[in-house]
Amino acid sequence: MTRAPLVLASASPRRLALLGQIGIMPDRVIAPDIDETPLPHELPRAYAQRLARAKAAAVDAPGCLVLAADTAVAAGRRILPKAETAAEARACLTLLSGRRHNVLTAVALRRPDGQQTERLVTSVVAFARLTAPQLEAYLASGEWQGKAGGYAVQGRAAAFVRFLSGSHSNVVGLPLFETAQLLRGCGWLVP
Repeated sequence: MTRAPLVLASASPRRLALLGQIGIMPDRVIAPDIDETPLPHELPRAYAQRLARAKAAAVDAPGCLVLAADTAVAAGRRILPKAETAAEARACLTLLSGRRHNVLTAVALRRPDGQQTERLVTSVVAFARLTAPQLEAYLASGEWQGKAGGYAVQGRAAAFVRFLSGSHSNVVGLPLFETAQLLRGCGWLVP
């Protein structure tokens, strides 16, 4: 059985590694160039879905399946940024300290015929109350750079998580079960 080539529309090495974890190696990886700024009053769910769709649409790959995703960390209705500075990371982690938050990932799969299917996965994460030394040590690690909400659950921040309900791979950046289901639904054989 022949299959359409798979293009991963992502600049994230974590998404590529997660796909590899379940035996999927995209034929190509193309990082889409889109504006990821939230719209005024945009809610986290709508934000993640809009960006996943925009990433899939931004990749020009005729005859291919295009897989795109976007992950948002939300404290209530507030979308936390991908921390670019230590000050942003500190603000995110201080907000998340001792409370629950949601991690939402929208996955979009565009078929060669232009039709698109999507899934939205939400996981609930609860952080322990962070002490000042914990916060300073994490900020000094630099692991927070470019991470939504200022942390990477697959790294040192795992020590902060007292509760996680839902998909762990979703919190890392790509819900693997749902992604595999989308690919199977398109006739793409998942190992």
